[in-house]
Amino acid sequence: MINKLTKKTISFCLSFLIIFFFLIPLTACAPTSTPNQLVTSIVGDPKTFNAVLSQESPNIFGLVYEGLITENPITGQKEPVLAEKWEVSEDKLSIIVTLKKDLKWSDGQPLTIDDVLFSYNELYLNPKIPNNYRDSFRIGRSQSFPTIKKLEDRSIEFRITEPFAPFLDTLSVPILPKHILKPTIEKKSSDGKLQFLSTWGVDTPPEKIIVNGAYKLKNYTTGQRIIFDKNPYYWKKDTQGNQLPHIAQVIWAIVESQDTALLQFRSKSLDYIGVTPEYFSLLKKEDERGNFTIFNGGPAYGTNFLSFNLNQGSRNGKPLIDPIKAKWFNNVKFRQAVAYGIDRTRMINNIYRGLGEKQNSFMSIQSPFYNQSLAGYDYNPEQAKALLQEAGFKYNSDNQLVDSDNHIVRFNLLTNAGNPIREAIGAQIKEDLSKIGIIVDFAPIAFSVLVDKLSNSLDWESYILGFTGDNEPHAPNIWYTDGNLHAFNQKPQPGIPPVDGRILYDWEKEIENLYIEGAKELNIEKRKVIYNEAQQLMSEYLPFIYLVNPLALSAVRNCFEEIQFSALGGAFWNLEELKNTCGNS
Repeated sequence: MINKLTKKTISFCLSFLIIFFFLIPLTACAPTSTPNQLVTSIVGDPKTFNAVLSQESPNIFGLVYEGLITENPITGQKEPVLAEKWEVSEDKLSIIVTLKKDLKWSDGQPLTIDDVLFSYNELYLNPKIPNNYRDSFRIGRSQSFPTIKKLEDRSIEFRITEPFAPFLDTLSVPILPKHILKPTIEKKSSDGKLQFLSTWGVDTPPEKIIVNGAYKLKNYTTGQRIIFDKNPYYWKKDTQGNQLPHIAQVIWAIVESQDTALLQFRSKSLDYIGVTPEYFSLLKKEDERGNFTIFNGGPAYGTNFLSFNLNQGSRNGKPLIDPIKAKWFNNVKFRQAVAYGIDRTRMINNIYRGLGEKQNSFMSIQSPFYNQSLAGYDYNPEQAKALLQEAGFKYNSDNQLVDSDNHIVRFNLLTNAGNPIREAIGAQIKEDLSKIGIIVDFAPIAFSVLVDKLSNSLDWESYILGFTGDNEPHAPNIWYTDGNLHAFNQKPQPGIPPVDGRILYDWEKEIENLYIEGAKELNIEKRKVIYNEAQQLMSEYLPFIYLVNPLALSAVRNCFEEIQFSALGGAFWNLEELKNTCGNS
């Protein structure tokens, strides 16, 4: 469930903290860099090479696929990619896209409008293919899907039933090859499922994965590295007419130990590393000698939050949540008290080393839709205690918080193990809430187990995670009440056992309605008013208690010309245009 609609099908994001320790010899598996390469690292092996089915981030698809258009992360403007142009009708219900001429796939076959039609109608919108993109194609209150048809050899029309401001974002999904994948949706595997659902796994020979992006997959060695070579049929050229990309090869070293990744960067085996607060001061002292620059893009896009399970339903006659605890969690004053009981300033100073900002909203801080007027919940334990007492809680002789029936207030808090930032946040929340009499049992668990609890069993009490984000506020996966990331009060998704007695709050439905209305409104200032109201409701009712966002910091070797760093796009959003002027030595 980790992905975006090329920036917007929001899913849980994994942010990772790299912990510094004393320099030790590098392992033998560190990649050897040569000129005309870029070498970076990822924290684990990929789960799939199928762009439609992917639910993880990072993934390979930004390198190997392109869509019709993209968003420039510096200007925020939509720009053509595979499309030559697009035209929006006066009534805003039709978008006609014209494809560039002479496009090709990495196997040399023509990339045509039929590939575009196939990708949308037979893959993303296919109800038999579960994917994180499909929900973002739902239009407005009717939740209808667009009709998509071919007009001419290079033209396609997207027609919608009502104006829908985020619709251009759906034109950025990866376009996939019909001539390769069409047979996989016409055949079924032995289990009765479409063959496509098992196509292009990580065991697929790289030469069989056909792409349209600047790079193609050359080699994947489990637990070691992924190697990409330039796509000889890539369409883009520089101002002198030279085919791009300039950099011939990209290597992703698989370095599960972030300590080792730091060491490899310091020894110049890596060209890039994300800079977390834990080792910012160390790297800052070494930038000149190490021939690298630390870029600061301001607050990172996305959010970090604490959330309680508000689902009051039951499965097979058994409540998902202990009714005693469900009563606490569903009391808005309880959630507000918890928010007041968390010391976010301390979190910034101690965990983020001063390199972070308070997050008060679902919107990314740098988004034009972020509501700057939100007061948030500054640390105020006395206010927290007052709210708890107003809600019927009290303190026993041991200064423990108990409810009106004298049950000690104690709950489980989960996060994904191996993420030191989140583990540190959880430990601080446990300590902070103990000061207002609440006992927190904090337990980091394997990410796959946590995802199963949030998506399938729905057996959890509270958790710390985050969502990725961008400038566009539309997030149906989260704020539509049947969205697959409406985790705080989840409706089971198709294929998951149903829940009886799920209760929807008026504020949940109101936020959903505001998101529907906001998506229909094309005037940005009017949209801001609508989303400001939604953010006020989120802040009052706290389905997510927002915490702190780090600054977007990255260290990049001074071998790459004209880096245009941004929190949204990072250092290599325009990788195909960059040059490595010195290689790694």
